[in-house]
Amino acid sequence: MRFNITALSLTTGIFCGGSILIVALANLIWPGYGQAFLDLAASIYPGYHAGTTIGQTITGTLYGFVDGAIGGMLFGWIYNSLSRQFSARAA
Repeated sequence: MRFNITALSLTTGIFCGGSILIVALANLIWPGYGQAFLDLAASIYPGYHAGTTIGQTITGTLYGFVDGAIGGMLFGWIYNSLSRQFSARAA
């Protein structure tokens, strides 16, 4: 089995960006909600400050999408490379 790298990349990007978006919006409505998660994201992404404004929420979402997409692409590429290598040995 092989991964479609484009589909995996988009899926992980949407998941990562969406998780930051949902938690940041909830934090704007209920201050303190998910603060540890948003602080972790702020410590990784330069220029993002955890849940202070809508602009920062969009910035964090974009960072999460790009980060997730790159991570998904790398995961899929490594998996496909190893899968190809091990299936050639088994044959």
